[in-house]
Amino acid sequence: MAATILHGVGATTALSSINYNNSRRSLPERKRTSLVIQCDGSLSSGLNISNNRGAKLSTNAVATKQENVTASTTSKPGHELLLFEALREGLEEEMERDPHVCVMGEDVGHYGGSYKVTKGLADKYGDLRVLDTPIAENSFTGMGIGAAMTGLRPIVEGMNMGFLLLAFNQISNNCGMLHYTSGGQFKIPIVIRGPGGVGRQLGAEHSQRLESYFQSIPGIQMVACSTPYNAKGLMKAAIRSDNPVILFEHVLLYNLKERIPDEEYVLSLEEAEMVRPGKHVTVLTYSRMRYHVMQAAKTLVNKGYDPEVIDIRSLKPFDLHTIGNSVKKTHHVLIVEECMRTGGIGASLTASINEHFHDYLDAPIVCLSSQDVPTPYAGALEEWTVVQPAQIVAAVEQLCQ
Repeated sequence: MAATILHGVGATTALSSINYNNSRRSLPERKRTSLVIQCDGSLSSGLNISNNRGAKLSTNAVATKQENVTASTTSKPGHELLLFEALREGLEEEMERDPHVCVMGEDVGHYGGSYKVTKGLADKYGDLRVLDTPIAENSFTGMGIGAAMTGLRPIVEGMNMGFLLLAFNQISNNCGMLHYTSGGQFKIPIVIRGPGGVGRQLGAEHSQRLESYFQSIPGIQMVACSTPYNAKGLMKAAIRSDNPVILFEHVLLYNLKERIPDEEYVLSLEEAEMVRPGKHVTVLTYSRMRYHVMQAAKTLVNKGYDPEVIDIRSLKPFDLHTIGNSVKKTHHVLIVEECMRTGGIGASLTASINEHFHDYLDAPIVCLSSQDVPTPYAGALEEWTVVQPAQIVAAVEQLCQ
């Protein structure tokens, strides 16, 4: 894993100016040559691929304690899939189960999608259920919303998340509001999904993180997958939901490999995942940054720290139950995100924690975010704009002093 460490010091760290004390009121409980990244932290050669609170959470995607990281996934039951294959498997299972489920987007049909998430589905289900569209995101997103109003369950693929800015009006004024403005006469069971995040030299327009754009739209749920296991489970849950759901996938995680169960499972759209229990600091993260955090955790353990790592997964709404219980235990919070700092997920999460769990904090919340600049094309500069493991280690050391 040492070969995968990227160094940079560009992301910003901010401490809030709130004064804290130790008193706590009682609060109510509640090919480009590529590598396949194993979810246990190991590397192998890879393909070149340009709501119920009581539901049990899975913690098998990443070892819960650092000493278990070397455990081989081949000993686990189930079958091994890359993340894009897990998305396809979840989608295919839902299309088989429910004839109302359909897919639309650019090249999703016989080409199989830019990242092959829909490969083979057009041959199996036909051109009407797997519909190739013109290059017109505003048009086919609006068509998908209309299809959802009439009883279908469409999955709209944005070939790249940045392109969905062309459909912002449809997503905001129609997708998010029609259930309310119709007085509940219409449901909008649509899933909008696609790759985003900072890749490797994809340029500014293809490195968008739109979670910060969409989080303020009422009526929309947002989830981010980070492992094959939760990619499949969240895909199935999003398709079955009667709410519009935006599923964020990261372009650099499609080749991530994990063994997932053979039996069917569906995850909650509103629950975080406890990745690694700990006691000194709560580290909240999601998507690709989960792996930067776990890489940093190895160093932190060697330095004597015991970080608790939570993949928040649900970007809207936040799982304040899981987050709050962790804050009450560690009394320190570090947020690590790839989203931009201003108006990002970390900013909203910071506000929520300060509002609900202020008296449990022994230090201001620290948030590591991407810099507020268009993502550079140059590789070295690109790394400087995104949080790196060394910065996470330094932030935890500072926070726990």
